[in-house]
Amino acid sequence: MTTRFRALLLTGCCLALLQSTVAETVLTGAAFAALLEEARSPASVEAILRWRRHLHTIPELFFEEFNTSAYVRQQLDELGIPYTYPLGITGIRAGPIGAAEGPVIALRADMDGLPITEELDLPYKSTTRGRMHACGHDGHMAMLLGAARLLKAREASLPGRVVLLFQPAEEGLGGARRLIAEGALEGVEAIHGVHVMPSMPAGTIGTRPSTIMAASDRFAVTVRGLGGHGALPHTTRDPVLAASAVVMALQAIVSRETSPIDSAVVTVSRINTGPGAANVIPESVELVGTIRALTAPTFERLHTRLEQVAAGVAAAYGCTAENVTWSAVPYPPTQNEAAMAALVLDVASGLLQGGQGGEGDEGQGGAGPGRAVVVEPMMAAEDFSFYGPAVKQAAFTFLGTGDPALGTDAGLHTPRFALDETQLPLGAALQAGVALEWLQRRAGGQAGAEAGGAEAEAGARDEL
Repeated sequence: MTTRFRALLLTGCCLALLQSTVAETVLTGAAFAALLEEARSPASVEAILRWRRHLHTIPELFFEEFNTSAYVRQQLDELGIPYTYPLGITGIRAGPIGAAEGPVIALRADMDGLPITEELDLPYKSTTRGRMHACGHDGHMAMLLGAARLLKAREASLPGRVVLLFQPAEEGLGGARRLIAEGALEGVEAIHGVHVMPSMPAGTIGTRPSTIMAASDRFAVTVRGLGGHGALPHTTRDPVLAASAVVMALQAIVSRETSPIDSAVVTVSRINTGPGAANVIPESVELVGTIRALTAPTFERLHTRLEQVAAGVAAAYGCTAENVTWSAVPYPPTQNEAAMAALVLDVASGLLQGGQGGEGDEGQGGAGPGRAVVVEPMMAAEDFSFYGPAVKQAAFTFLGTGDPALGTDAGLHTPRFALDETQLPLGAALQAGVALEWLQRRAGGQAGAEAGGAEAEAGARDEL
């Protein structure tokens, strides 16, 4: 099956599923137009860019976002939005915005940066060497503050309440799980998050029902043998040779043990023999890498088989595979509830005035600029995955920011990552629009039909 045909088939199946389970938007075209116009007003754009650029200068790692959190709280004070702090060491639950009572939806942004040295010479580049917002979290916070500004202006007419979550430690330590444990989702029935995506054309908004991102874990394993002189390999049990064989054998877990219509990744990304002379065979070799899967059973199997294969292959070379370690917080798959994903695409289409969500240029599988599209699952991971099981409705969405002419198509987690700031007002309007539409549907009894939602999700899983 060609990539083009697969994309068209996937988009068509998902669209049929979504169109069969959701109603028309409650908000009118005029309401969407007004929301986006306000988000793109000079005052709003100035605020969003000011927030994002300041945050870009002060990246901080997981659970160390003290300056970041203080700046966000200062902006919330200026917007007149109350908040609870701290949650998860540096996290914030802001609001509620809206009525004294009624259904509650949460909007989430992550706050942490990465241990990367920025290479772009921007006037607002990171002021801390070895720290960078290379995953767009500065933009996520700016968009959420922008959405808060839009919602605050409409507070008197909201038929429910909106909570804002500024979450620490997305990059590896599962800050979402910590926030949930400390009560950040109390009373929340739905949650939505947005991530900028330089691999998607700027102005594109994409999501999907069911699994949108993979489960992820990281491993380290030590292959131990008997070192010695490189001129006398027969007197050793060479861990370099054994580790090399382990790396090759691990690939068969995906290529020969995983169904071709399932998706899994086993990547060995580091091989470390330690310091030593060129003519010395070391005592041990450390292998480090990651595993990914779109389903929990496959994810569990990858864990088991990696340890079995490493031990068996190492033994065949007279070595051992020991000290196998995994992440303190493995991430499960990120699952979108079907009706919530459909609502997001409806809102995106309303904002973009692009017709029905997901329709676009056939040759690109619906992924044209300025379109609401159904995306394929990706093997990257997100700790937004912890929110799904904790609330009735959750959806995670991608905002395309890739524009080669602007140089904003460099990948996430790279030192040359750059953000197309012109898309941030659209992201702010999307966050606010999802909250407004969900509250209106919830007030009218249109959101969260459990039977229909469960049936649709089961169908989406069957499709995968």
